[in-house]
Amino acid sequence: MTTLSAFNRFTSGLAEQEALMPVLFVGHGSPMNGIEDTEFSRRWIQMAGETPTPKAVLVVSAHWFTKGTKITAMDFPETIHDFGGFPKELFAVQYPAPGNPVLAKETAELLHSAHVELDHDWGLDHGTWTVVRHMYPDANIPVLQLSIDYTKGPQYHYDLAKELYALRKKGVLIIGSGNMVHNLRMAAWDKLNDQQYGYDWALQMNDKFKQLIADGDYNPLINYQTIGKEALLAVPTPEHYLPLMYTLGLKGSNDTTSFFNDKTVAGSLTMTSVKLG
Repeated sequence: MTTLSAFNRFTSGLAEQEALMPVLFVGHGSPMNGIEDTEFSRRWIQMAGETPTPKAVLVVSAHWFTKGTKITAMDFPETIHDFGGFPKELFAVQYPAPGNPVLAKETAELLHSAHVELDHDWGLDHGTWTVVRHMYPDANIPVLQLSIDYTKGPQYHYDLAKELYALRKKGVLIIGSGNMVHNLRMAAWDKLNDQQYGYDWALQMNDKFKQLIADGDYNPLINYQTIGKEALLAVPTPEHYLPLMYTLGLKGSNDTTSFFNDKTVAGSLTMTSVKLG
């Protein structure tokens, strides 16, 4: 359990450092990944080992969709169990990482294109804690969430992300958490454990998205609705896709691009994740 005394060392703000922190887009998938030993959760653990230890983590989660932009600004954000129909063991999980109100205020001030509300009511939803608790199990690194304004489109979110770039210089690990292809209405639950199975349109769009990301050709990704009907099947609603815009918007000129957890789940979801830097 993190104590307030441990938290206090983060309250003076964060100094710039020479090396940029990488930035991630993580396909988080089922909340059960938060407690199960899966190939996805094992890769999240490995990713933490391959990444410099952050001074803080800022997550843009698909599950905090708000009117306007908010950032968690409490000393200790609560663990939110924003799902139903799962085992009691999942609801029992607590991830007691500290927040960082000073960093929250500093981040809000960086975002000149949005009025950012300092929020004291939300916490860490499953788009955040199911991933971060594997990466940093000691819960000793401050974790903040930035909400997604549902009244704005992909271009807005891509541009807004650029204003967060200074945080990469201060040792903050920024994670977009969603799923690149996410169509629950068409999920083939009988194929849940067959990660080679995917609808043709899901596999096609996953490959298309990856190729565009690898090529640095982000305009079609921002305007994904114009790619074709397969893209509208892959992204029937925007909440799980928009976190990708934050990751792409944070790319630096010298960042390399790599992919991990590139697997299909239930035919119509992909766990495909991206590392920049």
